[in-house]
Amino acid sequence: MKKATVLFLITGILLSFGFYPIDGYERSRIERLLDIQNTLDKGEKYTRIPAGAFASIDDIKLNLLSVNEKSVDEILTEDKEFSKKLNRLFPGSGYSASILDITDPDNTRYAAYRENVGYQPGSVGKIAVLNALFYELQKIYPDDFEARISLLCNKRVKSGIWGVGDHHTVPIYDKEKNKLSRRQVIASDEFTLFEWADHMVSVSNNGAASVLYREAMLMSAFGMEYPRLTEEQSENFFKNTKRDSLTKLANTVVNDPLREIGISEDDWRLGGVFTNGPDKYVGRMGGSIGSPKGLMKYLLQLEQGKVIDSLSSLEMKRLLYITDRRIRYARSSRLDSARVYFKSGSFYSCDKSRPGPCGEYAGNKFNYMNSVIIVEHDDGKKYIVCLMTNVLSKNSAGAHMYLASEIDRIITQD
Repeated sequence: MKKATVLFLITGILLSFGFYPIDGYERSRIERLLDIQNTLDKGEKYTRIPAGAFASIDDIKLNLLSVNEKSVDEILTEDKEFSKKLNRLFPGSGYSASILDITDPDNTRYAAYRENVGYQPGSVGKIAVLNALFYELQKIYPDDFEARISLLCNKRVKSGIWGVGDHHTVPIYDKEKNKLSRRQVIASDEFTLFEWADHMVSVSNNGAASVLYREAMLMSAFGMEYPRLTEEQSENFFKNTKRDSLTKLANTVVNDPLREIGISEDDWRLGGVFTNGPDKYVGRMGGSIGSPKGLMKYLLQLEQGKVIDSLSSLEMKRLLYITDRRIRYARSSRLDSARVYFKSGSFYSCDKSRPGPCGEYAGNKFNYMNSVIIVEHDDGKKYIVCLMTNVLSKNSAGAHMYLASEIDRIITQD
């Protein structure tokens, strides 16, 4: 079938039911989704995203519910033959990965390459903030998931000092003018919790991550009072609470939920917020680290529906579904028709006294680039990859794309 015909069929299907997560606007009220819907309603092509990004909310399911009684250790037992095929792709030190083929839930295959080595996770750590948000929502509404969704849709909070200072832009849709613009977050910006979550995941905005970090702390502190919490009450809480107490609260809010599902401090921990503005209130504690196996433990249990509960696991997976521009690992053309649930992160530093060139995403002191992804092909092939690298003086985005293609080739042709 010709590419143009495929695109026409996809567009026709979308016009019949909308989107989510492009067709999840009615559920999520994430306004940027309206821009895509309006583009298609006018009969125009939306070319920012590939075919695999146009799945319906009903297409997104948890893949391992049928084996949620199996332990993490049982599933993450290395398949020597599978590992042998995949490990030859990695050039040596500076690379670590864990790969889980979940095509057949009853016969999963796990491959590991230096999977316990710790890396600075960068923006991959934002998944821990997303997890903290849903963890606190469950505490407020333990028996009413739709009340949690309603709060995400209707609770609007301002950026303040927490959300500013990041170069990543966010999409802002003007419903009256039917126009989408992109700009950096300013202190007066106000979005729903759902939109802040989308900004944090889809475009990796650091300010959005810090805002949601703040809200998770407030949920923990105020409990059932949080839904009615005013901006003034929020500000007073941070002004009137000792900095060391806030630092401890920040640390426990994001890390304790990970410990509850068997992810240790060495597996994955988050040391603090993502912007500098909140430093006057909240310090950093313990540093941030992640390993491929630690991150795999999380995504595996997400697919089992064991992260908080099955409905929370599914909703977080929907938020990880990429309906914005794909980058790095996810940009591989072999994944264009696949559904991908993805987060990437980088952290680098330059030191003129050290040998080797240095530039953006190519640090010569350290140069972390990390990708975690769930891939679902239409033919039923499904797998999870957690790839972490620290290759000095080189932007590893190209290497991540190459590995994405080769890993996909091995798994889909097996």
